[in-house]
Amino acid sequence: MNVKDYLRLGVPLGEPSRRATDFIARFILGGGGKSRLHEEVAAIVRDPAAFTDDPLRGEFAKALLKAPPPPRAEPVKYRQWGEGLEPEAVMQMEKACLLPVAVAGALMPDAHVGYGLPIGGVLATDNVVIPYAVGVDIACRMKMTVLDLPVRDLQQRQDRLTRAIEAETRFGIGANFRDRRAHEVMDADWSVSPITKQHKDKAWSQLGTSGSGNHFVEFGLFTAHGEIDCPTGQARRAVPLPAGTYLALLSHSGSRGTGAAVCDHYSKIAFHQFPDLPSELKRLAWLALDSQEGQEYWAAMELMGQYAAANHACIHRHVAEHLGAQVLLDLENHHNFAWKERHVIGGIEREVIVHRKGATPAGAGVLGIIPGSMATPGFLVSGKGNAESLNSAAHGAGRAMSRKAANAKFNWKEVNRLLRERGVTLISAGLDEVPMAYKNIREVMAAQSDLVAVLGQFDPKLVKMAPSGERPED
Repeated sequence: MNVKDYLRLGVPLGEPSRRATDFIARFILGGGGKSRLHEEVAAIVRDPAAFTDDPLRGEFAKALLKAPPPPRAEPVKYRQWGEGLEPEAVMQMEKACLLPVAVAGALMPDAHVGYGLPIGGVLATDNVVIPYAVGVDIACRMKMTVLDLPVRDLQQRQDRLTRAIEAETRFGIGANFRDRRAHEVMDADWSVSPITKQHKDKAWSQLGTSGSGNHFVEFGLFTAHGEIDCPTGQARRAVPLPAGTYLALLSHSGSRGTGAAVCDHYSKIAFHQFPDLPSELKRLAWLALDSQEGQEYWAAMELMGQYAAANHACIHRHVAEHLGAQVLLDLENHHNFAWKERHVIGGIEREVIVHRKGATPAGAGVLGIIPGSMATPGFLVSGKGNAESLNSAAHGAGRAMSRKAANAKFNWKEVNRLLRERGVTLISAGLDEVPMAYKNIREVMAAQSDLVAVLGQFDPKLVKMAPSGERPED
């Protein structure tokens, strides 16, 4: 029998095929007739659990039981928003929807190539979580606070605002605080996984820091187009924020080195569990949520969500205290996460695991922040609860080119000219994060008008990112 015969009988490639070959050799050497091979293999494939204790057939049967189900012949249904998306990103989404555990998907208009699932990819699965469909920077998030400082401070007291940013957060790989920040997240149970337990001290030292890559802290003008009434639990404000223009602080960062360590550890476990996944699906290996590893990862992911929120809380609290400012509005949302949600799939409402990698939750009435770039606006939005997008929206403008291409193409002379035209002061950043490296945010927003409604606009005026030469963490 050859590989084609195995496939016709339902024997997966990889370890099951190798064990099948071993079984056949031993079967024939033991006196078994070749005419019975087809029948023997078919019987084991049909009910492998019945043969696990058989001395001759047991290893083949066990390999069949451990083998991942084969990829789908056709991808599960998904819808794409936006035109002219990177073909490679679209192909990544197509491949993700071939997973046997996938049940639905969506691709946002800011999509670009990522690891496994594209950035801007949304994937619903059946009782499994995919570490690389969550992402390396687990629970990366946006946070905005509207402050009671006069708008004129953006020009007249810019040095004071700059000092507040530089004093109250840190940028760069391994950035930390010698005098550690205090937050109740450090009283949480960090023993939910061996990785979070091992990295608790490092996480504490990095609490309140911003890291590198596309992470930023910036002051700008926030214009509320109308009165903003935040749902309970999403923002801390007793009364609605009136329409008008305000000074606001916006930040973008995630779970720092500990989140990356969680992703690395559990991704490797998932890869090891499914060594025979096709190479194009390798980074989409999954963990069953009813397994120990799956439960550990889920608990660690949830903790990283709390930790990322605490990072932002520390930054905004300390900046406001540094400036002696009061917070008028405080809201946030995160991406790079997985949620247990109920959705109608194939006409039936069921619980699924929704991965949003570089995508923002946009359920009906859910507030979110979708940034542009250091010289283009971001938007405060309210979700419309579009079922076809699995209640999701873009998480930003999305990259128009790779970091390598941006570094090769642009120079600071032309970038600084653009920043001056837009009234933006840049404290620090790398060329790979300049505005021209990103898609047109207004086109992205137009492409998802059926996903979110715009409630306000944030225009950056004073921006800090990691300096040139820092390795990206996003």
